[in-house]
Amino acid sequence: MTTFFERLAARSNAVDSLVCVGLDPDFRRHAVQEVAPFLRDIIAATSEYAACYKPNLAFFEQWGIPGLRALELVLDAIPAGIPVIGDGKRGDIGSTAEAYARALFEVWNFDAVTVNPYLGRDATEPYLTYRERGVFVLCRNSNPGAEDFQSLTLATGEQVFERVAATAAGWGPNVGLVVGATAPAELRRVTELVPATPLLVPGVGTQGGSAADVVAAAGYRPGRVIVNASRSILYAGEGSGADGAAAEAARALRDALRAARDAG
Repeated sequence: MTTFFERLAARSNAVDSLVCVGLDPDFRRHAVQEVAPFLRDIIAATSEYAACYKPNLAFFEQWGIPGLRALELVLDAIPAGIPVIGDGKRGDIGSTAEAYARALFEVWNFDAVTVNPYLGRDATEPYLTYRERGVFVLCRNSNPGAEDFQSLTLATGEQVFERVAATAAGWGPNVGLVVGATAPAELRRVTELVPATPLLVPGVGTQGGSAADVVAAAGYRPGRVIVNASRSILYAGEGSGADGAAAEAARALRDALRAARDAG
């Protein structure tokens, strides 16, 4: 069976895109019964530009069981051949991690997940045993508060995010790292430390990261770099034109990443 990163590379090369479309429905904009139809239209409009999709579980869990039913419908709408990352940022001890892993990989059937490494390898191991799936470990996040811990300097002289990158990259071939576009210097440093490790890069668009900075720091590497945008694509437009605006936003991000590659 092919691995997640092989499938991601095949898709990314097929459409010449690094774009990951985040599916994060805003409860202020939708009633729960509107979520699945809205996101199914977004998927239909953006699929030609998407290397993958990334539903964030919290944005469905906030509605309880009806939200999870909406997630089922949304996942069914993603075309075969486009990988899907379940963004849950799970992190807990062994038996709990095993339950999370079964839920994410065997029930929801995600191609990859995001996990929090704070509890160490044994808490991450249950995900790693699914060798054909991807496991993106939080390394240097895109939010301002990421500096509170991830940028602390250890006695060795390393920053915490550097230790996470070097350690987690050795956990297995199905490991990737989450490094935000809002921290381009740290993104470059992670690329230097573990150049073969795939990167999921959030923070482009609404959070202020730029496509040019991502490509300058991490390169244009199908299957090894994916660049997520959520709100800036989902809510690029309003009303009946929302899906068309989302398609244009996804295309623009794809083209900006290509342009940065070509300019380099």
